[in-house]
Amino acid sequence: MSFEEIVRMLSGIGLPFAYHHFAEGESPDPPFLIYLSPGSHNFAADGSVYFKVNLLDIELYTDIKDPDAEALVENVLDAAGIFYDKTESYIEEENLYEVLYEMEV
Repeated sequence: MSFEEIVRMLSGIGLPFAYHHFAEGESPDPPFLIYLSPGSHNFAADGSVYFKVNLLDIELYTDIKDPDAEALVENVLDAAGIFYDKTESYIEEENLYEVLYEMEV
């Protein structure tokens, strides 16, 4: 999946999003998304990259537990046929919930 395809997919969720972070002072009110590609999990053959697989993390930030916002993200990922793992944590310093979706694209 190309960078442009990822941006198009995230646009379909309808929440504000940015790659890696919002600029200082420009973070929108929750809920919002951050996405990043923390690495790759490529397939090798004959000592070279045979098939490229990029890792993609989508982080959903909310100030309360928000199943509706989670459903927005999951519906778009499901429609795109993307398998994902989901974890949740609370960031006390920010008073925000983070739902992390990890996938390979």
